[in-house]
Amino acid sequence: MSLVIRGATLVDGTGAPARRADVEIRGGRITAVADRLTGARELDATGLVLAPGFIDMHAHSDLAVLRDPAHTAKAAQGVTLEVLGQDGLSYAPVDDRTLAEVRSQIAGWNGDGADVDFDWRTVGGYLDRLDRQGLALNAAYLVPQGSVRMLAVGWDDRPATDAELARMKDLVAQGLAEGAVGMSSGLTYTPGMYAPTAELAELCRVVAAYDGYYCPHHRSYGAGALEAYAEMIALARDAGCALHLAHATMNFGVNEGRAGELLTLLDDALATGVDVTLDTYPYLAGSTTLAALLPSWATEGGPAATLARLRDPGAVERIREAVEVDGSDGSHGVPMDWSTIEIAGTAAPALAGWTGRRVPDFEAFRRLLLDDALATTILQHVGHEENVRAIMRHRGHTGGSDGILHGAKPHPRAYGTFPHYLGHYVRDLGVLTLEDCVHHLTARPAARLRLPDRGLVREGYRADLVLFDPGTVAAGATYDDPRRLPTGIPHVLVDGEFVIRDGVRTSALPGRAVRRTGT
Repeated sequence: MSLVIRGATLVDGTGAPARRADVEIRGGRITAVADRLTGARELDATGLVLAPGFIDMHAHSDLAVLRDPAHTAKAAQGVTLEVLGQDGLSYAPVDDRTLAEVRSQIAGWNGDGADVDFDWRTVGGYLDRLDRQGLALNAAYLVPQGSVRMLAVGWDDRPATDAELARMKDLVAQGLAEGAVGMSSGLTYTPGMYAPTAELAELCRVVAAYDGYYCPHHRSYGAGALEAYAEMIALARDAGCALHLAHATMNFGVNEGRAGELLTLLDDALATGVDVTLDTYPYLAGSTTLAALLPSWATEGGPAATLARLRDPGAVERIREAVEVDGSDGSHGVPMDWSTIEIAGTAAPALAGWTGRRVPDFEAFRRLLLDDALATTILQHVGHEENVRAIMRHRGHTGGSDGILHGAKPHPRAYGTFPHYLGHYVRDLGVLTLEDCVHHLTARPAARLRLPDRGLVREGYRADLVLFDPGTVAAGATYDDPRRLPTGIPHVLVDGEFVIRDGVRTSALPGRAVRRTGT
């Protein structure tokens, strides 16, 4: 039976002015868009905006979608597709050794996975598992370069041999052939950060051959941020690969007021033919693991070796000096200001009292890492509002929550990114028009993902849709109460099925793994 959504204000994703229109849905697709339609079923959407479903270009839900397929944290925001496998570290491809290592390394993002049946080892196996599980939303996947290097090289800080590089290229090609949409890197996380630029370029040539894109968390977001962005742009130009800059912020005191320099760099790249886009979240604080603040040499060899160094007095003094005095690569080249580091969650129940507290000093930092086996999650309060606003206006900008759902007190971006764009930055501040913001969150990311039938409200397209009240839409989540659901988003449809109906999560699981076009 068809469904007609009647009386809505249509913001179709193209950036064109809003208009009144009815939309007919049948068989999971949009079958008509017209001034007046009737159908076997009708939904009165008077007073609501109808838009394409939002695409989260940077999500850390790799295990969350398996634990809780309802995935209300994202569905309630109007998200209908998210991109997993971010920051160069995820759970495919792996073998038994590297699966154990990556589970430990990113336990602060996703938990250790003790409650998950890891019945896959390849990218294709993971995507198949998502399909078997059933999903609230659609999900795409990036081949994680750090996990690939873990498989081929291990945890050594050195260039890959010719044989190791060949294996990495084969692993990336296999993941892309099995449906990944591109490759990610975490170039402040081990072991991916040990890859020199030339090695990354070789892998990006493989990505380009499959018409995918490269999504790096680059080498610095602090003192070396502009140089790190420039490295990625030059790499993409050399490899002929599309580039998407992950959570493209200009943080820390050294970068206050410098967003314009980044935007000039991007505009110059676009003018010379580099295919570059970016994503951001609309908040000032960042979030990662506490262990990410360690200098890279301290994490060489993997989690066990890292913990051993944190017990060795000589190594501990070197770590302290790198973090507090010199500003290590782990602290983005900026001497640590402990007052900016807030504990968001711990794995060890005995440490739960730390949640919501700031780290007072280096010794507390060290003890937390040891006692929580590196699994602590943090908020890092280092952003600048003028930079956030300037970057979100850029013509290559898309939305990405960077949402870490794990932890007692996660970053509110996991539950609030998309309504916060619409309510705070569109309605309250006017930083973006409604039409432009919807374009940033829908058609533009769909184009980066090479999805020919998503991201617009158009006949023949998939019926991934969101209906929201432009006067009341807002993020409920705050830093103090980060798991509150948003307001003003009564209906969300994925492939034509309601996953949110009248503000309530339904039992529908219409989502699937969205594989690279042609697979």
